[in-house]
Amino acid sequence: MSATVADDESSPSAPRSGLAGLQDRFGHLIKEFGKFGIVGGVAFLVDLVLFNLLISNAGEPPLLAKTISTVLAATLAFVGNRFWTWRHRERSGLRREYLLYFFFNAVGLGIGLACLGISHYVLGSFWPGVFQTTLADNLSAQIVGTAFGTLFRFWSYRRFVFIDAAAPQIPSASPMVTKGD
Repeated sequence: MSATVADDESSPSAPRSGLAGLQDRFGHLIKEFGKFGIVGGVAFLVDLVLFNLLISNAGEPPLLAKTISTVLAATLAFVGNRFWTWRHRERSGLRREYLLYFFFNAVGLGIGLACLGISHYVLGSFWPGVFQTTLADNLSAQIVGTAFGTLFRFWSYRRFVFIDAAAPQIPSASPMVTKGD
């Protein structure tokens, strides 16, 4: 009987505990988040450079500059996420993924614009020398807004855009069957 217990513990299907168990359970999520972070880091740099060029050199208003820089960076991020981060996931059609991706990106952009708008226009109306500066605009839009928007985007892309083939699908509505009629 002791040989059977030892065999069960060493079998690949036996659950592991501790750090090994955590890695078995969350390893795929950590890999996805790492890839998402790399793609996002590149897109963030594109967004940061374009945003600063538009507000400094082109003299665009901060909200318009942020909208333009985010749309261009998001397009780059879509390609990276679709073909690298979640390439192992089932494809549900480029059009569907693209539309959902940009819908959720628009929500993420709204989060970033809300942070920038509150900082620049609301707080800036009280302390313009502090909150209506390029530094304050960058901190509110690129750090605070991007952090909150990124958390939302990771969740929504993973859940709705780049679906997992192994994830249970929502069952379609079917008539209820009763026994004994």
